[in-house]
Amino acid sequence: MLDVLGWVATAMFASSYFFKTSRGMRRSQALAALVWVCYGVWMNALPIIVANTIVAVLACYTDLKELRLSRSETREATSPLPDADLS
Repeated sequence: MLDVLGWVATAMFASSYFFKTSRGMRRSQALAALVWVCYGVWMNALPIIVANTIVAVLACYTDLKELRLSRSETREATSPLPDADLS
């Protein structure tokens, strides 16, 4: 069963490169990294746990950062122009 978990994590990570958007790729890689963390915990392999925790956190962080940026740009594009200061 342990080998299957490792192969599933490998397939998930490798397939992330087929996503058409960077957001999809990051989310897929974050999920694959979490599967790798489970694999590392099961094997009691600290380097696998730490490395893939870092990957998952960074993937989630950059995804949230991009999401906030895109929401900010959407708000700016749809908001009316500010009133002119007549003072």
